[in-house]
Amino acid sequence: MLASPATLRRLAEQHNYTAIRDLLCETRAGTPDERVLEALAAAHLGHARYARDILASLDLRALDLDVRVDLAAVRIALGDLEAADCILQCARLDILAGAEVGAGIESLLLARLAWCALQQGRREDAIDFYRQSIDRRPHLAAYQKLLRLHLEDDHLEDMTSCLAEAQRFWSSERLDWPEAQRGHHDHHLREMQLALWLARGEIDQADDWLSQQRETLSEDDWCRLAVALALHLAAGDRHDAAEESLRRALRHYPSSPELHRQAAEFSFLQGRIRQGIRLIRRAIDAAERRDMPVVPLWLRLSAALLPVNPVLARTAADRANEALSAPGDSNGPDDVEAWRAQHAVLLADLDAQEGRYDTAEARYRSIIEKQSDQVQALQGLARLATHLGRFNESEALFERLRRIDPSLGHGDLLNLGRIPDDRDALSRMENIARTPAMEGSVRPGLLFQLATAWEKHGDYRKAFDLAREANSISRHFLNYEPEAHRHRCARIRHAFPAELFRERAGSGLRTTVPVFIVGMPRSGTTLVEQIVAGHSRIHGAGELGTIPGVIAGLERWERRTGSGRHYPDCVDDLDPGVVHGIAANVLEELRTYAPEADHIVDKLPHNFEHVGLIKLLFPDARIISVRRDPRDIAISNYFTDYAGKHGGMGFAYDLDWIGEQLADHNLLMHHWQALFPADILEVHYEDLLADPQTAARQLLNHIGVDWEPEVLAFHTLDRPVKTASVWQVRQPLYQSSRGRWRHYERHLGPLIDATNRKIEWQPIEMVTLPVPGWLNTGVDLYQSGDLDAAELRFRQLLHHLPEHAAARYMLGIVCLNKGQFAEGIAMLTRALESCPWNRLWRDDLAKAHRLTGDEQAAAALFDKLPDGAPAARNRNSQNPPLDYLYLSEEDA
Repeated sequence: MLASPATLRRLAEQHNYTAIRDLLCETRAGTPDERVLEALAAAHLGHARYARDILASLDLRALDLDVRVDLAAVRIALGDLEAADCILQCARLDILAGAEVGAGIESLLLARLAWCALQQGRREDAIDFYRQSIDRRPHLAAYQKLLRLHLEDDHLEDMTSCLAEAQRFWSSERLDWPEAQRGHHDHHLREMQLALWLARGEIDQADDWLSQQRETLSEDDWCRLAVALALHLAAGDRHDAAEESLRRALRHYPSSPELHRQAAEFSFLQGRIRQGIRLIRRAIDAAERRDMPVVPLWLRLSAALLPVNPVLARTAADRANEALSAPGDSNGPDDVEAWRAQHAVLLADLDAQEGRYDTAEARYRSIIEKQSDQVQALQGLARLATHLGRFNESEALFERLRRIDPSLGHGDLLNLGRIPDDRDALSRMENIARTPAMEGSVRPGLLFQLATAWEKHGDYRKAFDLAREANSISRHFLNYEPEAHRHRCARIRHAFPAELFRERAGSGLRTTVPVFIVGMPRSGTTLVEQIVAGHSRIHGAGELGTIPGVIAGLERWERRTGSGRHYPDCVDDLDPGVVHGIAANVLEELRTYAPEADHIVDKLPHNFEHVGLIKLLFPDARIISVRRDPRDIAISNYFTDYAGKHGGMGFAYDLDWIGEQLADHNLLMHHWQALFPADILEVHYEDLLADPQTAARQLLNHIGVDWEPEVLAFHTLDRPVKTASVWQVRQPLYQSSRGRWRHYERHLGPLIDATNRKIEWQPIEMVTLPVPGWLNTGVDLYQSGDLDAAELRFRQLLHHLPEHAAARYMLGIVCLNKGQFAEGIAMLTRALESCPWNRLWRDDLAKAHRLTGDEQAAAALFDKLPDGAPAARNRNSQNPPLDYLYLSEEDA
């Protein structure tokens, strides 16, 4: 045998599992101790199935005590906590009974017992076991765990002495370790020193020491330490200071991929998604310039893009795959294997996001077949099973996940309504929630889930206290402004008066295919959709981003034309052709969900803000407005942690904000009801619970289909549900959600006050164009050669909107074609000042200068381009005739 068990255990202590695998492959491991250590290496390298096969081939009862301690380590690596704890407890009893064992083995046994105790929520036992382990034989892993526990428990004196002891031990041990692990442990001890100073409030000392380290550490090591400082600041709820520390670090090393990546994570945490994406791109560029691995950065970019732009997310995933195939883009074969698994999970996530559920499931299962403990794949498959209503399967998967990562599995099981009977289990989950992380000293997401769990146990005071704490923490990361929402709703009402629809009669697409279910979130919209989607002629498409996508497109158009306007102000400029074209595109998108259905339902609740736009696009569309006791709506929102908290759901984290949103919703729905009384059916959730058949008949009559009794079996419907109500709508109708607010009545004062408060908003100044489509009409006239008529349209538009850059640009083009060079150049110059990023306009202004012989002015346009502006096209080419100097189809 080339390597003794002691040597192999030393490699395991150094986390060098690849070396263990390679050594045992050479020697064709056959003895029980070798086989168990081979299983340990396999488990840590992601080959859980192979590890289990090895264990199945052994007579575990015949193993020596030291091998049983190694066996417990394998069980820990496989997530078999109870089995590991049982093995270790029996081994400890043998030692207490007089079994002889070396100090090193006993030290490992105690350290592993400590880990089991920690997972079971027995922190004091864990600390005691780690201390005993170090006393038997010091080893750095135990010191590291003990330091973390002292830090989390704020036992700073114990941490100080433990850190000094660990540093002395490491100075004597350091040279015996491989260089890579040596650097890792150097970093950890430096990080603990920083954390200790921060915990004492000695921030200046931490900053000064970090600055001094820049003289002795490499750039990469120093940047890792700067990131560690930021993370510890964040764990102490000092996120502003954390981001500022990263900004200072970037001033020293502006090309550090690690600093940009961590800055991106803070941006994502606080909902600044675009900024985070830009920072990840900078990290990728920096890594490529330094020939560093870019695969994990492309994977992170893909994951960030997934919820906002699946197409770009897939492109980023493809770039990660290309980098995976590039030679040298890794730190070793283990990295490549892990990255390949992450890439495969991302592809599965993309398939699930885009509704290709069978493909997604096949991908997840393929990953798990190779790596049975791949956390992201297990979580993805479990959540997919939940969305598809396969709750028994998802529960089993989440249980597997809980054994591997308790912080993930517990929360997901609570979301499924699997509330443990053991209150001590809930207390252990709360300890997990209060473990400091980048989110801060408390993880609010798990607190939300625990609040619901305590409510199920009937402890309403505990439930509300947890919900209040979770909401308070979450608000620190939100940029929601209730005043802005109120003003936006007022502008929407102003932009969609009755006169608009009288003047635009005949616009839009006459079809009854689209059906829109709207209402406050948690009002029962998912239940209503589930009922109508049980009809053979109706397809429930879920919460679609189609209408918000239309609005985003209008915003992009206004920005590209430099009009200075936004939605909803700009709807008065939509001529019948444009409205028809938008509606046709929306209908085409809806048809992709169910080509044969007579009606397709979009149940995005916040479309209640956009009923006016919907009716402009689809005059015959049926709207279903779902109402519910506002107090129940409020409590249900207050107890929910939304994925869209940084978007439209920010209001849900404060009872005052919820009250104002309820009032805004009520006023908007009264406005729409007055405009479209025959097209909006109001359904009350409480009526639906009391008499589901009558309510269901009303719904189907409103949509225009015959009665089918199958709609009442909505909980058996085989269709994906992705909303927060996924579990509830898979159950038969129940009454427990009705009157839920009564348990929390004494806390609802802020809600009632905000709901009943007088609704006031800022004075509205909104230009109303008398005729829509002047810009498009003018461009058509120009292209047909009618310069005078085109000029009139552009001047009319500028009379009402003097800052409209595209109108000014086109007027300049008309002037140039008429030989009015001075006015034309002046117009183009002002247009470009409004839209300095517009490449075509810059090129055309340069051509105009050259036509007048002013080469210096033409060249000056490209001397100082704005950030992100592309260079000129064909700067040295011959000047084309003026006929080509007009807005292209791309920009007009």
